[in-house]
Amino acid sequence: MKMSQKLNGKNKRKQSPNASVERPAKQPKPPNCSYVKDDSASEHDMASSSVRGAQIYDGLESDDEDKMLPLVAAAADTAEWQATIERVVRNVVSIHFCQTCSFDTDAACSSEATGFVVDAERGYILTNRHVVCAGPFWGYCIFDNHEECDVYPVYRDPIHDFGILRFDPKAIKYMPLAALPIRPDLAKVGVEIRVVGNDAGEKLSILSGVISRLDRNAPEYGEGYSDFNTNYIQAAAAASGGSSGSPVVNVDGYAVALQAGGRSDGAATDYFLPLDRPLRALQCIQKGIPISRGTIQTQWILRPFDECRRLGLTPEWEAAMRRAFPKETGLLVAEIVLPEGPADSSIKEGDVLIKVNGELLAKFICLDDILDSHVGQKVTLLVQRGGEDVEVELDVGDLHAITPDRFVTVAGGSFHNLSYQQARLYGIPVQGVYVCEAAGSFRFESAEYGWLIESVDQKKTPSLDAFIEVMKGIRDRARVVITYKHVRDLHTVNTRILYVDRHWTSKMRLAIRNDTTGLWDFTDIAEALPAAPPMPRTAQFPQLDNPLFAAAADIIRSFVRINCSMPVKLDGFPQPKKVGFGLVVDADQGLVIVSRAIVPYDLCDISVTIADSIIMDAKVVFLHPLANYAIIKYDPSLVNAPVRSAKLSTSTIKQGAATIFIGYNQNQRIVMAKTTVTDITSVAIPANAAAPRYRALNLDAITVDTGLSAQCGNGVLLSEDGTVEALWLTYMGERNPNSNKDTDYHLGFATPGFLPILSQIRTGTIPDLRILNIETQAIQMAQARIMGVSDEWVDRVAASNPARHQLFMVRKIDCAMPTSPSSPSTSSSPTNPKDDSDPDSDSDSDSKSLQEGDILLTLNSTLITRVSELDIMYTSTSLAATIIRRGRQLSLTIPTIPTTDLHTTHALLFCGAVLHRPHHAVRQQISKLHSEVYVGARSRGSPAYMYGLAPTNFITAVNGVSTFTLTEFLKEITGIKDGEYFRLRV
Repeated sequence: MKMSQKLNGKNKRKQSPNASVERPAKQPKPPNCSYVKDDSASEHDMASSSVRGAQIYDGLESDDEDKMLPLVAAAADTAEWQATIERVVRNVVSIHFCQTCSFDTDAACSSEATGFVVDAERGYILTNRHVVCAGPFWGYCIFDNHEECDVYPVYRDPIHDFGILRFDPKAIKYMPLAALPIRPDLAKVGVEIRVVGNDAGEKLSILSGVISRLDRNAPEYGEGYSDFNTNYIQAAAAASGGSSGSPVVNVDGYAVALQAGGRSDGAATDYFLPLDRPLRALQCIQKGIPISRGTIQTQWILRPFDECRRLGLTPEWEAAMRRAFPKETGLLVAEIVLPEGPADSSIKEGDVLIKVNGELLAKFICLDDILDSHVGQKVTLLVQRGGEDVEVELDVGDLHAITPDRFVTVAGGSFHNLSYQQARLYGIPVQGVYVCEAAGSFRFESAEYGWLIESVDQKKTPSLDAFIEVMKGIRDRARVVITYKHVRDLHTVNTRILYVDRHWTSKMRLAIRNDTTGLWDFTDIAEALPAAPPMPRTAQFPQLDNPLFAAAADIIRSFVRINCSMPVKLDGFPQPKKVGFGLVVDADQGLVIVSRAIVPYDLCDISVTIADSIIMDAKVVFLHPLANYAIIKYDPSLVNAPVRSAKLSTSTIKQGAATIFIGYNQNQRIVMAKTTVTDITSVAIPANAAAPRYRALNLDAITVDTGLSAQCGNGVLLSEDGTVEALWLTYMGERNPNSNKDTDYHLGFATPGFLPILSQIRTGTIPDLRILNIETQAIQMAQARIMGVSDEWVDRVAASNPARHQLFMVRKIDCAMPTSPSSPSTSSSPTNPKDDSDPDSDSDSDSKSLQEGDILLTLNSTLITRVSELDIMYTSTSLAATIIRRGRQLSLTIPTIPTTDLHTTHALLFCGAVLHRPHHAVRQQISKLHSEVYVGARSRGSPAYMYGLAPTNFITAVNGVSTFTLTEFLKEITGIKDGEYFRLRV
């Protein structure tokens, strides 16, 4: 399926930070791009392609807009140049493509680039390797007359930055096709050239320049793919993002080089790949013969003669080389020799190459020719090492054999054999199982890519085949030992316990590249083995050494560790895994209370670790819509350990009270201190504007006078007799726009606030709460008087709450879900629908609604001076309210809303986007809901990402048909065929 989306807004093209010398980065389309052709899509990994190896679902993107390099406009061209350009532009195409999953050195991404037709009869387009992509590719090209057709990779070089795409020439009906002739021999210093392509996202840009060097070493682009073992051509043209793959033509209209990279620091310097090897590959494809590529697993670099002399090149050999190659200014020197490769122990770094098979050699192209023609054979090299001649005989390996062309996906991660590219980058042997998509069960700490799997379940995995066989025998939900290393540090072996998920991602799939079709052939190779039945376990809780407080020794038996894994990103929650601690509130029933920053929704896997010994699966029983806690349940019949139900206080802790703080710090170690309650006040957790997600509302938060409180996200406040007076919880807040990190708040929550809910759950009843869909803020009496509260009410407030003279003002009203497209909501239906039939109200008031700015006086005759007094709404279908509005006292009957409507219960994965009904946080932050089809997330490399369908978008129509609900949306898209364009209104 392909999308065409109506989007408004400025075109912001994102670019990744680059090293001083770098190719134009693959640039993802921003969520607000607008394209003539089918565009639209946002997050099934819709995250910046510059982020390497990101998680499967990611909803936040940076809005930073990098400065573009200034375009170098061609000078007033002669008639000859104008005629040449007119011929060339018909052969140049704009390529729009996705790498649909991470593979080898490249993360999944969506981008655009350039290519040019090199065989019009067969339909071959030459472009860069980093455009064709090492992994699964999907793309199309647009010709100069705006005809388009799909393209399929037929070749990507293992090393050099070129690839060849195939298209159907019959699909281009309205313009004659012609091939751009390739002439690598015409690239000479001083030649005036034009770079014709899709520069900086423009449809067509013609940049001028002059070739200044032919002997530049291939530029290094940092971690990731880089070309090597070739010289590059240097010129001043100032091309930028999107120009990758552009033809570099001379005045006669011949392609003399291929645009590949350039500087990103403002210097007008570009790097072009010579066309010798692309021409050879094209000729092999045209003849239908394999493109042989040989290697001795050694990286060579061109060094000038003065450096070669310092490395030991003798005067005699320098003279001989200068006579044989009078135009050359340097020789090839061994830069990296891979361990356990053909040249290991035979070639040393710093060796100066003199001869290959008895012939003097000073050019990369000649070395490539010899190696490519001797795959599976031996070659003889003569090198100079410290002034001594050293002759070695080496086996030439098959470069394609050490370039992965298959990968396996299991338990959410993707794997292939380590590539020559990665091995060369880190100077390590070309062996091992590489994690190309560190996701699902295989999401490791500290880095998102670069891991090598050493063993799984105590079995070695030296190759992909061995890894597959081991994984076939592992059951769903099994916990196995895994050892792994990082390519940057092979000296350190990491060991961890891996939870194997084969239920959310039940298929083990093998993908093999098919260069005939240009696609990847996927095969299901093993069904998931069912989970083993849980077995009863016995354990004892650890004892604290010299506990400062006797109560702490007992409360430790009420703490359990919680691991929560979310297979799909929902409700704007930013992380796929969370770890924390919960408090056992009923050991007989296995009930545990935990922060919703740890368990945000119920589409998850939860494990409970008891006594640091027994691991049990658990499930969500209850999610509180406002108060930041969830109650989960494990099977206590399987636990033979002295788990203790926490003793819970029924009275609210007071400001100034002495208490014992017990919490778990960042190292998950228990810490404690005697402290004092410094404040209990109504707080407002800031909303996250970029991606609305759950946050606690209308709460009284407790703070204490100890530095440990800021270090601990989980714990309790304990009295001397061991009674839990308050929970210490993590509250998720906003994302810092500068650091791009989420802000967590650590606050206390008094136990009486959840006791009524817990009592119902203990009896087997799941509470069906109702709420006022408002956000309040506390106001002091001085403000209240100004806003119209009478002295009588001020006196009643002082008498009711001597400690806090406060009332609550309606700060924000949630937006309610409209019932149909014909009745869109502008805010919550129980709070502000107009009903002018009420004779006692003016045009600004209503007998059934609250409005922003209203001051709450009473609910059901109860004066509201504490947040806890709002709890009356949980069990009431309507509330009799007395309020102050614009200085007038009004009496209202306000209906509450059910909370069953606030939780996400269905999700639809479509074209890489995760769609669901707008969750509660969205309704809290918006004034109008456009539909029930909300984009919650997207993935990199997906159609949704490519066409700019962004998280927080609402889809309102498909092909002009209104799709207000998920059911209506599903009905409309079911009839759309694969590869067919369709329109979305967003």
